[in-house]
Amino acid sequence: MSGEFERMFNEDFTYLKAFMRSVTHYPDERALTCTTRDRSWTYRELNEEANRLAHTILSEDVTGEDVVMCCLFNTAEFVFCWIGTQKAGVVFSPINFRLAPGEIALHIEDSLPKVFIYDSDLRDTVKEALAMSHHKPKRVVSVGEGEPLPGAVRYEDYVASGSTEDVEANPKGPFDEIVRLYTSGTTGLPKGVPLNNICNLMRSYDVLIHFPLGPKDKTMNMTPWFHAGGLHSGGPCPTLHAGGEIVGLKTFNPKVVLDCVERYGLTFLIGAPVSLELLSQVQAKQPRDLSTLRGIVSMGAPLYREACIRYQKLLTPNIFNGYGTTETFWNTFLRPYDLPDKAGTAGRPCTDDLVRVVKIREGLEHAEPDDLVARNGKEEGEVIIRSLKAPYMYYNRPEEDKKQYYKGWYYTKDVATWDEEGYITICGRRDDMIICEGENIHPSQIEAIINEHPKVADSVVVGVPDPVKGEVVAAFVKPDDPTLTPKELSQFLTKHPGLAKFKRPKYIKMVEELPLTATGKKKHFVARELAIQEFKK
Repeated sequence: MSGEFERMFNEDFTYLKAFMRSVTHYPDERALTCTTRDRSWTYRELNEEANRLAHTILSEDVTGEDVVMCCLFNTAEFVFCWIGTQKAGVVFSPINFRLAPGEIALHIEDSLPKVFIYDSDLRDTVKEALAMSHHKPKRVVSVGEGEPLPGAVRYEDYVASGSTEDVEANPKGPFDEIVRLYTSGTTGLPKGVPLNNICNLMRSYDVLIHFPLGPKDKTMNMTPWFHAGGLHSGGPCPTLHAGGEIVGLKTFNPKVVLDCVERYGLTFLIGAPVSLELLSQVQAKQPRDLSTLRGIVSMGAPLYREACIRYQKLLTPNIFNGYGTTETFWNTFLRPYDLPDKAGTAGRPCTDDLVRVVKIREGLEHAEPDDLVARNGKEEGEVIIRSLKAPYMYYNRPEEDKKQYYKGWYYTKDVATWDEEGYITICGRRDDMIICEGENIHPSQIEAIINEHPKVADSVVVGVPDPVKGEVVAAFVKPDDPTLTPKELSQFLTKHPGLAKFKRPKYIKMVEELPLTATGKKKHFVARELAIQEFKK
């Protein structure tokens, strides 16, 4: 490319420039509404708030590859951080607010943030996490009305002296990391997914194309924004890029969501299938005017035929479903015209994404990218993806790079079939992951914590289907001491600082032997069948 074009590309192909174009085009239009405060910000006002934060960060000599980590709900400060960190030229890393203290400490020690911003509702959890972490952030900032931790500063005080004037030229280029999302590895340890400007822009374009999303739209993502599906699917990233309005809801409540559709004239709702189910139940009993909705987008699990038909009747005929990963965003999409015939599938590949189902070869971590299963909707294989929305690496995890990426493809470990039309149907996981309320749970992490109990010899953890949460955790435990009871173990897990509430087993059963292979490996698929028979009677 010519020198002039290269300069323009490096300067203009960034998410921040896209946001600033929205500020220029729609300065007095609403960009953000925070339902917690019952307050809105125009694009001009949002830009000023982001500038305050950026100037404050820069005044503390936090630059370049330094990280600002946030443990926040879907409130205004999350959006201020999303834009403000880019203006400051640092990395924004939002983490799961549902995590236990020990898990948050692992994130802190992985990314070594210079600034840590948390919601005051999480005060006790964050206090314990910071005490457990060897790394101590330079600055700790509290959002909300609660009393800040000792040494922490309130957000409004932190940015009080920050200028509202635009920050000078941003140093980040198209290939520089601007956001680091976290997913869990096969060991349950946190894995950072470093997303540069190109990845974020391509994810945004994907939403603009597939909804489609424009400047007249008003979106509410009912899932946490720290997820890729929360940030990138109708969340702050694409909505502010399009010049639309994002409406934030701190905690999901189906009645409040439906009220917000009427009150704010929402055009898109985004959430997990469990959210749609709860919305439909409330709408059936107390109907609201949902005529402004242009669509409801589901993600994280299949939508089945009967459920789709019910949602289309009760909520909107325009039901969508996206399938993907933190690493690659969504990569197949199920559209209203696919329903109800293709309900239960994950749809077909998104524009410019390549999705294949390859054979699972015993003893091989990766099948070759062209070693395909039959496109007959019956033969199962592993889903692999090639997409411009993926970074093709983890932060500081080269060993995980080799496990997940091969010959330019991302190997998902999802087991699926595909048909001759290219529709993908997800069947399960190669690594036995449990998905509860849209959150990934790794059995090995919970097993390790259960086995810390002095009366436990070993354990096997699996997921059991649940009509509301998708799956819940069940544990078979082989005690080392016959006096151990499920109640005693449950109390131990409740107090454990390394286990989040949503990961705690709902069901616990003491057994004499665990299902093992001849070489001593745990047979999770056998345990899951036993759990379904035992706990779902």
